[in-house]
Amino acid sequence: MSSHGDPIPMISAKSGPLSGVANVPGDKSISHRSLILGAMAVGETTITGLLEGQDVLDTAKAMRAFGAEVTDHGEGKWSVHGVGVGGFAEPDQVIDCGNSGTGVRLLMGAMATCDISVTFTGDASLNKRPMARVTDPLALFGCQSVGRSGGRLPMTLVGAAEPVPARYVVPVPSAQVKSAVLLAGLNAPGQTVVIEAEATRDHTERMLAGFGAEISTEVTDEGRVITLTGQPELRPQHIDVPRDPSSAAFPVCAALIVPGSDVLVPSIGLNPTRAGLFTTLREMGADLTYENERTEGGEPVADLRARFSPDLKGITVPAERAASMIDEYPVLSVIACFANGVTDMPGVKELRVKESDRIDAMAVGLRAAGVTVEDGPDWWRVTGLGHGNVPGGALCASHLDHRIAMAFLVMGMASNAPMSVDDGGPIATSFPIFEPLMAQLGAAVSRA
Repeated sequence: MSSHGDPIPMISAKSGPLSGVANVPGDKSISHRSLILGAMAVGETTITGLLEGQDVLDTAKAMRAFGAEVTDHGEGKWSVHGVGVGGFAEPDQVIDCGNSGTGVRLLMGAMATCDISVTFTGDASLNKRPMARVTDPLALFGCQSVGRSGGRLPMTLVGAAEPVPARYVVPVPSAQVKSAVLLAGLNAPGQTVVIEAEATRDHTERMLAGFGAEISTEVTDEGRVITLTGQPELRPQHIDVPRDPSSAAFPVCAALIVPGSDVLVPSIGLNPTRAGLFTTLREMGADLTYENERTEGGEPVADLRARFSPDLKGITVPAERAASMIDEYPVLSVIACFANGVTDMPGVKELRVKESDRIDAMAVGLRAAGVTVEDGPDWWRVTGLGHGNVPGGALCASHLDHRIAMAFLVMGMASNAPMSVDDGGPIATSFPIFEPLMAQLGAAVSRA
């Protein structure tokens, strides 16, 4: 079933050349953080280009429940009148984060050092996902949590009445965990320190600095050491949200495997902690170029042009690159099917605990479509068949996972037989205009 309503079966078939401009939505990671930090600032933050997918709308609703004034002015323009660091009110109702792991984990961090109690829940997919990875470090600040067995939602957090700063070494690369700890540290006195062995997306650090927090990053033998001085008065900002590279991955990858395609995706965020997929695709021989490179709002941005690339080759993706492209592995595995040779993807155990077990979900679907896939606890391997040789013809389970659904629909645009997914409904959580955008480019994708 869909994360929000009845299932929406979808199908995609071999498409003619994809062409045109793909104006993908705003970046989901930056959209979440804009709303949360805007609510923690004093004064009015204005936002343009906000992603209006269900995940972000759920975060906006949560900010209202915490006492911030959040206004939708239409066409992606929003404003947030914040309540200041430590100023969150206790919500009257349970906070429902829908399908969003990012939303719930960042919200937990933001309220963990406020003297309030909050109960969080989500949809069937989110309620299966582990939360101890966040609640364990939040306990260092004095926050208490009680949830279902295995550290799962629904869960109630009791914020620390007298928070203390924390020093935390992130055990596995996770921008969500790092960000939750930093947001908790905002209302703790003294300095909160987060250490990560592998760099993860740094939108939180960049945005905290933009809002006026005292934050520094140093590379040491331990890794990246991030130090935040607590209890600042955050200044309201104007945020122009760049377009989401994770959403751009789908029209870009479709263009690479559909003959004759030439697609331009403008104003994509190219933060180096997010752009690993594009680096990987170029290493595989993709005709993918950056145009009009520039900096907007402290984030590197460019226009991406993707053209049909018939001679893709399999590669080994460096394990250390995983954190910069963790959400893009499902669609990368589709590209690997159309490449010549083997694509190895090590160091990806985080995929086992996303919206679904993404390794298993993709492996099962790709095998059903005639592709050889091997996998282990933290790796998987796809043996490519080359352009024109991918059978397709499978009905795949999306497991309430938007990226799984979109990846298989991209596959169907170039496989010899159509690809179907049992439920495309979850796509609305992150890419609500996926269907019309792909259709405008010329893709044969529709509801079954």
